[in-house]
Amino acid sequence: MIDQLKKIRCYMLDMDGTFYLGDKLLPGALEFMNYLRENDLDYLFLTNNSSKHAGLYAQKIRKLGYNVPEEKIFTSGEATAIYLNQLKPAARIYLVGTTALEDEFQKYGFVLTDQNPDYAVLGFDTSITYEKIWKFCDFLRAGKPYIATHPDFNCPTENGFMPDIGSFMAMIEASTGRKPDVVIGKPQAHIVNAVVEKTGYSLDQIAMIGDRLYTDIALGQAGIKTILVLSGETKPEDLIESDFQPDIIMEDLGDLVRQLK
Repeated sequence: MIDQLKKIRCYMLDMDGTFYLGDKLLPGALEFMNYLRENDLDYLFLTNNSSKHAGLYAQKIRKLGYNVPEEKIFTSGEATAIYLNQLKPAARIYLVGTTALEDEFQKYGFVLTDQNPDYAVLGFDTSITYEKIWKFCDFLRAGKPYIATHPDFNCPTENGFMPDIGSFMAMIEASTGRKPDVVIGKPQAHIVNAVVEKTGYSLDQIAMIGDRLYTDIALGQAGIKTILVLSGETKPEDLIESDFQPDIIMEDLGDLVRQLK
């Protein structure tokens, strides 16, 4: 089973439920990072949450006890910027997103505008307003290409769930009749392609570690190995009827380190 990982040079790690839970590191998290360093293996923390940029995630992980560089955090927001930069550098974009997501897009040289954009991009906007949604719908009715950073309907918090971008997409579809032309984040192959673009690794050198079948493990469809950890959302019985099956199942990152050694 572990032999499948011999070619892997870069591990993509989900965060909440895989590396930490709330404000605590999960068992084996630091041991796994030490194993990667000792064996000259690379990694990226991968998240669908486009409401924050890499710097904010890096700050949280540092507070939890691991000193991670910003460039090792990869969000669906940055993946969307990479995707659009390949299509049209310096494009004019109407962006529904937080100031952190706006910063991400401006870093890539895009022009953020509410006048005749090339693309309408929907992010996880925790400061969303009726005016933003109304204007976004108008651009879709005018035929502008519609890109969404990720598909999640809810974002988990320590106190339950908050509505995520999928709920915005449902409202927009009810008003305009349009679904996104492209969705970037997990489980879409676009985010894996963006990792390949960012890192230079090939698909057979990349593996995804996560706790969700329908986002993390579903990335196996993109041609990479997947490792399910049972430290978060998924329970063993969830695998019985799931369309998405991992290549490897581990209790947590500590269990994975023991098997790798």
